[in-house]
Order: sequence, then structure tokens, then C-alpha cells
Amino acid sequence: MPRVHRAVIAAAAIALLGTACTGTSAAPKASDDATQETTITFWHGWSAPSEVAAIDANIKAFEAKFPNIKVKVVGNIADDKIKQALRAGGPNSPDVVSSFTTDNVGTFCASHVFADLKPFLDKSGVDLDKTFPKPLQDYTQFHGTRCTLPLLNDAYGLYYNKDAFKAAGIANPPKTMSEFDAAAKKLTKVKGDGFSQLGFMPNFHGFESTTTHFAAQWNPTYFTGEGKSNLAADPAFASMLKWQGNLVKELGGFAKLEKYRAAFGDEFGAKNPFHTGQVAMAIDGEWRLGMAKEAGVKFTIGVAPFPVPDDQADSYGKGYLSGTIVGIANTSQKQNAAWELVKFMTTDTDAVVSFANAIHNVPSTLDALKSPKLVADENFKTFLEIAQHEKSSTTPASSNGGAYQLTLQDFGYAFEAGKQTDLAAGLAKTDAQVDKDIAQAK
Repeated sequence: MPRVHRAVIAAAAIALLGTACTGTSAAPKASDDATQETTITFWHGWSAPSEVAAIDANIKAFEAKFPNIKVKVVGNIADDKIKQALRAGGPNSPDVVSSFTTDNVGTFCASHVFADLKPFLDKSGVDLDKTFPKPLQDYTQFHGTRCTLPLLNDAYGLYYNKDAFKAAGIANPPKTMSEFDAAAKKLTKVKGDGFSQLGFMPNFHGFESTTTHFAAQWNPTYFTGEGKSNLAADPAFASMLKWQGNLVKELGGFAKLEKYRAAFGDEFGAKNPFHTGQVAMAIDGEWRLGMAKEAGVKFTIGVAPFPVPDDQADSYGKGYLSGTIVGIANTSQKQNAAWELVKFMTTDTDAVVSFANAIHNVPSTLDALKSPKLVADENFKTFLEIAQHEKSSTTPASSNGGAYQLTLQDFGYAFEAGKQTDLAAGLAKTDAQVDKDIAQAK
């Protein structure tokens, strides 16, 4: 299932901007005895019945392995409530917390609302490089402080309508951007002043077609070694925006595409435009497979890695990665017991695989990705391969959450709409805004 709608992510990121200086500077010493009878509280954000059932099953498996530790589970918790609870502490605050918003790892770590996990990892002998793919290690730490671990993974790829491909005479999914553009135009059917079928919706409001999801195919560097915004200096961002802007023009122009987009159904509902055939290709995560099946899609779905720039053809197979994170509340007085739950949920292969199978997400450990118990058809295997590709990447953590991504996205909106025509100057201005926002957060 999808993590959180971007509007919610944006709200969460904004809500967390004020937390950078509110946490304590050091974690309380973990002095509780995890072998004694105790009860810990676990907060998570899942709410769908199938997801809640999967969490409950995972907790039951943990309690069977650690019968002395009981877990009180509280679901459907958003990041803004997490922030308030972890800052306040008290008997009703959580011990273990999971979040869908990897963008907020920087805030969680910098504000010290989550405990530093390094002492627990060292004590347990967990080798990160042998346990988690590199991008997942990257998005669960900030400036050397590891305050979270990966709890399942999301990988983004290309969905395509095989029936539409066959009708258009396209034999295989495109691998490069030039092939993708050609396919998008060939799949587009104009009807009046609109379309009866659009090859691809490139506009940045088109659900998962975001600046960061596209930019991953160029393997960009968002920040310099000194922590300054790098959007104008790294040609990856300008190249991505030029590609996107050109495709917008070739498919009919921004205004025409926006008018067509207005007829789309909800992204996470049965009337998603890929489900209905309004678009023949889409960028999306692995959860779309289950959602399309539930929606009763009539055509045959194909899945492939999203195309790469022509001059990076040898990197085909990579994609954007994200996922759920989990950590220990810095205010918890039961951190050793809490660590047992975190370690179980994130490193126990059977636990990771069973949870991934239940909610149709990509496993977050190297062993789980290769487990024979993992339920994976050919389409889902594509996402497993993307998750393990050496050049797959994610967006880096920042001290003010995902605010820098929203700033880039806002520039993308202005650029595609023709409100900002000077690309170099616009990226430089965006750099300045990102640096200003981070400085204020610090």
C-alpha cells in the first residue's frame, strides 16, 4: 500500500520544522532489564484492516519469541503527533515509533527525539552492510547519527499497459529517455481538444511524477560536502527539468495536459488514471500491483525499471527508493526492551518477509530479498531487482525534513507552467531558499 499522500507528507514536514532544537542532546542511559516482565508501547501509521492485521501478526510472533515483553500497539499515528509525544515524554508516550516519512529522518536525528541506535547495533553485533541495502542505510541516518532503521522498502518503476503497447506496435518497454518519449507520443491518442489516451502524464502534479522521483534516474547530488544546496551546480537537475519540459510540450503542452489531468480519479482509488486506461504508462511504487488487482483492471499490466538518460544507458535497472522507518523514543525508560522489538522487526528474516508478503511491500534486508518464502510474481520481482540495484538512490535526509524537496517541487511547478523561464537562475534561487530554510531550522 502507498505510504502517505504527498499533501500529508508536506504537512508533516512543515509541522516538524520547529523540532530541530527541542530534543535533549543525549539519550537516557538504557538501564532497563529486557529479560524481566515489561510492557512497551509501539506507535505506527498503518490503518487499513489488512495492514493492521499484518502488524498484529508480527507483534504476536515477537511476543512468542520474547514472552516477557508485552507490546501495546497504537495505530494510525501521524508524524505531527509523534513529534508532540516524543517532545513531551511521560507515561503515555511511545517506546517504539515507526513513520512512513523518510524525509523526516534528519529532523528526528538532529532533534534527538529518537535515540541513537549505534550502541544497540554494536551490542547486538548487527553488521549494517551485511543486513541492509546501501540506499536504505543512507535514508535512515543523518550526518553520521543513526536514529532509525528500515522497516520495509518502496521501489519506483514503470507501469505500462501491455494491451496498449501491442495496439501501438511497441514490442518492449523503453529503457532510455529517448525511447520513452517516442513511446509516450506513439501511445497518445488525441480526441477533440483532449485525449482518449495519454501515453504518459509528465506534469509534476501527476501523482508520482515528482521532481525527486524523476531526478533519481540522473543520480543527482542534492547537497555539497559542506551541506549547501547543489541544485544549480549539478547538471542532473537541469537535465531532468529540460527533459520533462520538452515532453510536456511534445504531448500537447502544459495547459492541455492539466485540463486532461483534472478528469483523473483519486490516486489511491479504483479510478486511478492508469487503472482506467486514461494513461498508458505511469511511474509508481510496488503497491500499485495490488491496488490494480483490487480495482479489477481489465488489461495486462507490465512492469519494468523506469528509463534512464541516454548517456547513462548502462545504469538501466535503477530507480528511486523510499520506505518505512522505525526507531526508539529518546524519552523511553525501556530502551533495551524497545530495542528487542526494533531488532526483531527490522532484522529477523522471517518477520521481515511475512510482513512484506502481508502488505505487498519490498523487504528491507538483503536476506529477506532473497528468501524463498517471499511471495513474488514476475512483476513484483522487478521491484526487488530495483531495490538491489547498485545505482538505485533516494533523497538525502535534511535537518528540516523534506522541505528542500518541496522547494524544488515548487520550482518545478513554475518551470513547467512557463512562469519561470530562466532555468539556471531559477535553480540558483532555489538553492538560496533551501540554504536559508536549513539555516533557520538549525
